[in-house]
Amino acid sequence: MNNLPADSHDLIRVQGARENNLKDVSLELPKRRLTVFTGVSGSGKSSLVFSTIAAESQRMINETYSAFLQGMMPSLGRPDVDVLEGLTTAIIVDQDPMGANPRSTVGTATDVNATLRILFSKLGDPWIGGPKAFAFNIPSVSGGGAITTTKGGREVKERRSFSITGGMCPRCEGTGRVSDFDLDELYDKELSLGAGAIKVPGYSMDGWYGRIFSGSGYFDMDKPVKEFTKRELDDLLYREGTRIKVEGINLTYEGLIPKIRKSMLSKDVEAMQPHIRAFVERAIVFQTCPECDGTRLTEGARISRINGHSIADVCRMQISDLMEWIDGVDDPSVAPLVAQLKHQLGSFVEIGLGYLSLDRPTGTLSGGEAQRIKMIRHLGSALTDVTYVFDEPSVGLHPHDIQRMNRLLLQLRDKGNTVLVVEHKPELIAIADHVVDLGPRAGSHGGEIQFEGTVGELRASGTLTGRHLDDRARVKQTVRTAQGSIEVRGARENNLRNVDVDIPTGVLTVITGVAGSGKSSLVHGHVSPREGVIAVDQGAIKGSRRSNPATYTGLLEPIRKAFAKANGVKPALFSPNSEGACPTCKGAGVIFTELGFMDTMSSVCEDCEGRRFDAAVLEYTLGGKDIAQVLQMSVDDALAHFSDGEAKIPAAAKILKNLADVGLGYITLGQPLTALSGGERQRLKLATHMAGKGDTYVLDEPTTGLHLADVEQLLGLLDQLVDSGKTVVVIEHHQAVMAHADWIIDLGPGAGHDGGAVVFQGTPAQLITDASTLTGQHLKGYVGP
Repeated sequence: MNNLPADSHDLIRVQGARENNLKDVSLELPKRRLTVFTGVSGSGKSSLVFSTIAAESQRMINETYSAFLQGMMPSLGRPDVDVLEGLTTAIIVDQDPMGANPRSTVGTATDVNATLRILFSKLGDPWIGGPKAFAFNIPSVSGGGAITTTKGGREVKERRSFSITGGMCPRCEGTGRVSDFDLDELYDKELSLGAGAIKVPGYSMDGWYGRIFSGSGYFDMDKPVKEFTKRELDDLLYREGTRIKVEGINLTYEGLIPKIRKSMLSKDVEAMQPHIRAFVERAIVFQTCPECDGTRLTEGARISRINGHSIADVCRMQISDLMEWIDGVDDPSVAPLVAQLKHQLGSFVEIGLGYLSLDRPTGTLSGGEAQRIKMIRHLGSALTDVTYVFDEPSVGLHPHDIQRMNRLLLQLRDKGNTVLVVEHKPELIAIADHVVDLGPRAGSHGGEIQFEGTVGELRASGTLTGRHLDDRARVKQTVRTAQGSIEVRGARENNLRNVDVDIPTGVLTVITGVAGSGKSSLVHGHVSPREGVIAVDQGAIKGSRRSNPATYTGLLEPIRKAFAKANGVKPALFSPNSEGACPTCKGAGVIFTELGFMDTMSSVCEDCEGRRFDAAVLEYTLGGKDIAQVLQMSVDDALAHFSDGEAKIPAAAKILKNLADVGLGYITLGQPLTALSGGERQRLKLATHMAGKGDTYVLDEPTTGLHLADVEQLLGLLDQLVDSGKTVVVIEHHQAVMAHADWIIDLGPGAGHDGGAVVFQGTPAQLITDASTLTGQHLKGYVGP
């Protein structure tokens, strides 16, 4: 066949990319190949792949839809780039959490539940209704009444009724859990109200509350609560708002529980004062719904069965077991449904998530699990010539599972797709057809192409990534001695099998095992909740687009006070969210313009030029810098600025030192928190907790998002914590962290019901010598001689 001009379009061309820290980057990427982007955290990989290539592809696809549909879709701005050519449809598979909606489960997020509901509505015995009758998100409702319609120019009155049979449990409203008050935390039954029986913060009997309670006449203020009649106790706890007159003043009396619901439970827990939050966490008890036993479903949905199993039973099964159950459903009338289910469930197993169950809430999935769940809908797709964009697909994967992920990425490429991967792990970089290395460092010191070529050429290139590609860890010759232990007895959360284990204190302990072996269940279920334990995860940080590292860490407070003192003005002037804000953009730095169905335009504020502050505020300086220039500094630059000279602020320097120690020296003080990756969020939280009063630190995969060259710095930080007398417990897959541990607890041997047991406890050297577990075998292959 003759070559046509269309055959020559085999490259994605990028010219003059300047998004975030990119410095006029130009490059050509081969289509239908696997390209891996490497470089230290903050070097510009995500800015190039996600914020430039993928963002422009999605924006251009959105423009092909009708104006009506575009009005319903999120608005996307054009990235800062001169030319982008050869783009294909981009599908982003990232690590963003799947949302913690209490009604979102693995089954609902992947549409497997939808297929199962149809299956049960066809074959379930007894028959209870259509697919909606098996949906825990749909309540049963019915109603009726008279309606007026116009027929042939005459008004006709008719009586209509409707009925929808849904599967939602009416008691817990489809959440599987109910909340209740621990009454012992509300009052001390041994005391009278006058003697201070009520434990709720702020309910002092010396003020208005005391006058309201005594003036209500509902109970004797000097009688112990334990002697209250049923009526008196009901008035104290549950009475709805009732008008009363106290000392000639009209007031409203309300029972403790409705009052607490309105004044405390209606607020965001994160925004509460610490003592209020502590009370709420003590007083509110969540328990499994007694009516549906946590299945979220109505009684009808629970008794309708296929081959002896209800839809609740099959959703509780481990997916690998559910596949065996599906094999037993052989009714020819539902053959297409069964075939679709087998394909959907087979994708779970293929991607290494066969240990999950369909009723697992999506909010409990790790970033890596969430990313692999998103991959499922693309594995069997008939689409080709698509650009798939992955953000560190190795996150949360044991070395044993990375080979499986590699096969899936190559499978997507071999179907004729372009695969772009941001990655740090050498095992995944090794399969690349093409590598793009950014750097040389992070933030303002990065944003340039350091290398383009094959993996072999990268190894010999002399770049930071090339030099560290063959790094191998050495096992410590001597390990620290435990000072004591944290005892865990009878752990049975999720797949844990009555685990008894002692986690040593005063040392660095690493919890290992394949994905789904029970590591998080053990640590977050039995260590994190204890007093004195600081648990640092990769979860999203709550805050608006105005929130940044300076506000989150408390760094802005001492800086504002120092500016105010040096210039003899109020500290509020130095906050873009307060009196110092630019009046035009209200301190946002940008102005958003709604254009109806077209994209909302965001433009830099012309008055403050994006600096967020009123011009008058920028005339005040400290150490030769105004407050806007300070917020544009990187952590490293700010640390130097506030450590010496006229601008010396010891309180600010201490916070900045912690940020630099956790490897965040490249981030700017004023960048939005929403721009941080999961690994950066965890390290930011760790920096804020460094001076905390906890004795034990729990970290969940702290190497996420870290370049090979930065892992060494993290290990130094963990040593620093342990040497200062802390206990550090790390859930980790990175072999360099395992080799550096004083003690390893390995869970397994497999995932799901094949895991949940401690298969090894000991030092890294003993694990390598033992070599009977998967972790031991991979660690032995990784460490240097």
